Amino acid sequence: MEPQAVQLDRESFSCPICLDLLKDPATIPCGHSYCMNCINTHWDEQHKKGIYSCPQCRKTFISRPVLEKNTMLATLVEQLKKTGLQAAPTDHRYAGPEDVACDSCTGRKLKAIKSCLVCLASYCEKHLQPHHYSSTFRYHKLVEPTKNLQENICSKHDEVINMFCRTDKKCICYLCSVDEHKGHDTVSAAAERTERQRELEERRGNIQQRIQDREKDVKLLQQEVEAINHSADKTVEDSEEIFTQLIRLLQKRSSDVKQQIRSQQETEVSRVKDVEEKLQQEITELKRKDAELEQLSHTEDHNQFLLNYPSLPALSESTHSSSINIRPLRHFEDVAAAVSELRDKLQDVLKIRKVDVLLSEPMNKSDFLRYACKITLDPNSAHTHLVLSEENRKVTLMNQPQSYPSHPDRFTGCCQVLSKESLTGRCYWEVEWRGRGGFVAVSYNNISRAGGGNECGFGRNHKSWALDCYQKKYAFFHKNIKTPVSGPVSSRVGVYLDHTAGILSFYSVSGSMTLIHRVQTRFTEPLHAGVWIYYSKDAVEFCKLR
Repeated sequence: MEPQAVQLDRESFSCPICLDLLKDPATIPCGHSYCMNCINTHWDEQHKKGIYSCPQCRKTFISRPVLEKNTMLATLVEQLKKTGLQAAPTDHRYAGPEDVACDSCTGRKLKAIKSCLVCLASYCEKHLQPHHYSSTFRYHKLVEPTKNLQENICSKHDEVINMFCRTDKKCICYLCSVDEHKGHDTVSAAAERTERQRELEERRGNIQQRIQDREKDVKLLQQEVEAINHSADKTVEDSEEIFTQLIRLLQKRSSDVKQQIRSQQETEVSRVKDVEEKLQQEITELKRKDAELEQLSHTEDHNQFLLNYPSLPALSESTHSSSINIRPLRHFEDVAAAVSELRDKLQDVLKIRKVDVLLSEPMNKSDFLRYACKITLDPNSAHTHLVLSEENRKVTLMNQPQSYPSHPDRFTGCCQVLSKESLTGRCYWEVEWRGRGGFVAVSYNNISRAGGGNECGFGRNHKSWALDCYQKKYAFFHKNIKTPVSGPVSSRVGVYLDHTAGILSFYSVSGSMTLIHRVQTRFTEPLHAGVWIYYSKDAVEFCKLR
């Protein structure tokens, strides 16, 4: 090695114990090197306890290692003494305005590498050495450098803050516990940290579960986009083949159908993409919150943890369904079937003005049953006075509350319940009343649950639509606007939903089906079926359809 090539600083060849250049350097089994005399003296002190450890990494050895001089390191140190050590730039080792400075340095202070919660001081690598090899500092707690160590001292008693008053939710010292906090519920800061850490992990678990749910929903939405595109492409192909047979009479009509299918496809994809984007935003926000909680969970200073813990923002309720159920897609298949039928009815085709007719509502009961769906009620959403039965298809209002466990999805003010299933595409179901009546409804899953205000009641807000079936009359509610409607009174009500087209229809079902009320709107999220009962002993059942 040529002298001019050496670029190492003096500290690289200094003994971590005496902080001077290595003398008779010896390398112990863990790889660290010390002066032969320094490490022997250190182990002589440990001999009485029967343990031998490295002052730097604290690795212990069952028996005292046999030390031998590291001749290569010794030769290098001697050569450096002769050629001179070139000082390495050390400005980066000095503490800047944003760094934690060593409390033991005089003059220009070096950066601290550790803070001691017992000494309430921060140390650079050199001044930290006594904590590594002296038994005096064995039980001192070292943490990452922190500027606010003085916050661990009680301003009133000048004692270390190592307790927590649960009554006043405040960190205190032991003198505070027998002074102004006498008789309060006090525990050690470490015990309170353990409890809060457990809560923090639970919150992180909830966030991570919601992230998984949202990612699952995104995957389902992506699959729906793929299915929509495939369905649209197939429908366009079939429609063009049929229109080719009628090219002279239906050429313009063929172009119109294709254009409107593509428009419908774009609307569908846009709708799903909108929901996906919102879910991705929520995932990003949840991950950010999770990162904040993870960072806090690694705070070694109990007091800093407890000081920062109350300021964490509460986890907001999700604005989307925790599970998106993608129903079998029939967005465009009926178009091709209708065009095929119209090929044989040329005169009727020429009278049709809009392709919307191809996507129109079913005309008879058998057509509706093609879209029949199974509805089961969610026990976690049921008000405590509601009893579910018949495999969660029937609900009865009782005078006495039931022993349901607490759940954030439960309605607390209105005697309501929602379905487990989220509804998209075309759906049809029927409910049968026993009693004086109530509300048959559909609602977004993020409708408010706590209390009895308009934000919770079906039909009283912009998140739900409801038909009031009271004895011998009907009324429709949305955004708390009442619309009286007429129709033959029946104990059974049929509900038809075309989520894509924005159609919601209610039918009186007896010997035949009679339309009571139809809504044309735009649904932005999956819907859930629901009922609201307001007379004791009344019941409603979601019927089995065949």
